[in-house]
Order: sequence, then structure tokens, then C-alpha cells
Amino acid sequence: MADTMAGTARLILNGKSSQNLEVREAVKALRKEGYDLQVRVTWEAGDGLYYAQEACHEGIGRLVVGGGDGTVSEVVNGLMRLDEAERASLGILPLGSANDLAQGLGLSLEPAIALREALSASSRAVDVAHLGEDFFINIASGGFGAQVTTSTPRALKRVLGGGAYALMGMFKVWHYRPYSGLIRWHEDGEEKEIDAPLFLLAIANGSQAGGGQQLAPQAKIDDGLLDILIVRHFSSLGEMRQLMSELERIPESGDFVRTVRTSRVAFRADGAFPINLDGEPRFLREFEVTLVPRAIRMLLPTSSPLLSSVSPAQTETA
Repeated sequence: MADTMAGTARLILNGKSSQNLEVREAVKALRKEGYDLQVRVTWEAGDGLYYAQEACHEGIGRLVVGGGDGTVSEVVNGLMRLDEAERASLGILPLGSANDLAQGLGLSLEPAIALREALSASSRAVDVAHLGEDFFINIASGGFGAQVTTSTPRALKRVLGGGAYALMGMFKVWHYRPYSGLIRWHEDGEEKEIDAPLFLLAIANGSQAGGGQQLAPQAKIDDGLLDILIVRHFSSLGEMRQLMSELERIPESGDFVRTVRTSRVAFRADGAFPINLDGEPRFLREFEVTLVPRAIRMLLPTSSPLLSSVSPAQTETA
């Protein structure tokens, strides 16, 4: 994926952040230093996808997304609908309420620092997950986790940040219903499956979701594998305590928590199953998730905790 205009970068900025003074000042400062930085502001759903493809068609080599996980996901979907050779390298300016992917990647949440890093970092080939017609780069969480993330009011997210998810979970935990489903995957050359009532299902390329919850602490975004977290339904306070204890010991497996590493997983539910793809809610009865290895290049510090050991073949100056 050659950067045909390595000196030119384009910032796709979520319209909700267009009046952010820190972002405006960061853009001005970097332009004064000589960076060729263009800006496009999104107005409605689909703009991020369109602007990503527009930039690539124009030969822009460095693309920065200014927004939250949903905006990043939209831009990733735009890139993945292009031929691999056309895709620009992707950086992130975290401006959302949770910023789970950015925090998992170890990126700064300070606009000036994050934007400078995105404009100066080398690019690294990373994996992208594929579910139906959608792509996601961080985590698809289903069941209770998706319910909490989807139902948390936007105002509460802004005020409490990641804590909003925990608070909403406390309000809902005794009122949720388990979701019955069959999970199938390949491991060590064999097909395996679990058919059980679920509390949570997380299919992870990155490490965290739901405002900082570490669902896949050992995940790497460039290792060709998905980290699957399967959490069974509990029926008593004692079982809930055991479940929470097991979650603190991920990736170990226990009576309620199981972890799996695979490149493909399929799921079939008895009814509509809530699932959240990088901040975007869906309701599906069945789906399959596959991994597209090294599908896009991201602009990241080599110290990012989601990167596996540095390989010269994978790293290039964008």
C-alpha cells in the first residue's frame, strides 16, 4: 500500500468536534510547522466512509480520523471497500466518549500530541475483522455488553466517560435475560462448539470495549487471530461473584468464562442477538466473523501494546 502523496495528510473530523478549540489550535500549529494537512468535516452518517474513499482516490497517503470508535469504524469500512493498493495509512485523533481502540493502542488523548503522532509515525500492517457486510477493527461485543453500551445515554457518556458503562450495568444487571446461542470455531485443527445461555460474547481484534473494559488483554492487532471471550449466564449472587472473579483472571478459563483464539468464529442465536461493532449496534440471529490479515496500515508508535514484536517487513515509513 504505497503512500503516493506521503507529504499530504487529510483529517476526517467528526462534525461534533469541529468546534473543539484544542483540535483547531493543533491543526494550525502543525500547518505552521510545514505539515500539509487538509480537513474534511462529517455532517451525517456515511460521510466518514465517503471521505475516506475520496482521499484514497485522490492519492492521499496519510489519513487521520478525528472522532470516537464509531467514526473510526466508518472510515475503516470505507478503506476496506477499496482495493488494497489504494488504501491510505490510517491514524487516529481520539475525540469520542470511550476511545476504546485508541486507548488499547496506547495513543495519547491530548489532541495536539495525538495529531502530531499520527502525522509523524510509521505505518504498521494490522488485521481487520469481517462480519457480514461490515468490517470492524477493535471488538464486536454481544449480549449484555452490547445492551449496556447501546442503552447508555449519550449525555451520561459525556459526563462520566467510561464510568457511565459501569453505572448503567449496575442498573441493568438484575434485569437482563440470557441469550441462548451456538458458538463454533476451529482450534488446533478441530471444529469445536459451545451451546449455552450467554451473559457476554466478545470477538476481539483489539483489547478493550465498553469504556475501558479489558475483554481481551492478550490480543494483538497484527497476529492474524481473534481473541474470543465467552461468558456464561449466572443465576445467583454467588455465581455472579465467581464470574467476576474469573473475569479478573482472563485469559484463564473457568466455569463461567472461556477464552479462545481463532481466525474464524460462527454464532447462531435462538432470537435477535444484540451485538455492537466498534460502537455501532446490530441485532442478528446468526453471523460469522473472519479475520482479514494485515488488511490496512495504521500510523502507530512502535511501542503500542496491541502490536506484536516489531518486524522490519511489517513496518514502513508512511
